[in-house]
Amino acid sequence: MDVNPERTAVVLIEYQNDFTTEGGALHGAVKEVMDETGMLERSRRVADEARRAGATIVHAPISFAEGYGELGDPDKVYGILKGVIDSNAFVKGTWGAEICDAMTPASGDIVVEGKRGLDAFATTNLDFVLRSNDIQTVILGGFLTNCCVESTMRSGYENGYQVITLKDCVAATSTAEHENALSYDYPMFSVPMSAADLITELGVPA
Repeated sequence: MDVNPERTAVVLIEYQNDFTTEGGALHGAVKEVMDETGMLERSRRVADEARRAGATIVHAPISFAEGYGELGDPDKVYGILKGVIDSNAFVKGTWGAEICDAMTPASGDIVVEGKRGLDAFATTNLDFVLRSNDIQTVILGGFLTNCCVESTMRSGYENGYQVITLKDCVAATSTAEHENALSYDYPMFSVPMSAADLITELGVPA
């Protein structure tokens, strides 16, 4: 695959303390897969090397006002977002909603705002940011393998981007769910790739 760094964006989904860091509201749910893949350190290296190559780095955190009013009546919320409410995760202004230290945005990075659901395109200006920067290739990493990353992958594919998913830079709440998404869903809507192979594709000088 031809990857031109100048027309490539690495989109980093929900690298926030509530997922990534001990003491985070949902860290216990993803810790096993994070540890198995070493995804946090691999993601940090991808971001660093992609910056060196001249790619655009985009952070896509999720956050909610206290009380989760954006989601309507909390008693009617179900599924994965009910889990967010029940764990009191990703509340604006809290440590848990902050991007973790390992993935702190660098000068020149872009942070998209407004993510309230699964797909990073749905409630943010992500598509506008990508098109304004003449992006052709979108590279995805983050949380969860089978939820927000997968939702964003599908939308990126349908929106006409060349989508690459980083199979060792994602994590889910179980190894089974993680492996299922990588094996069956990712190849339908993206080119799955390891962090090391991506860095090679970017042509980063030693």
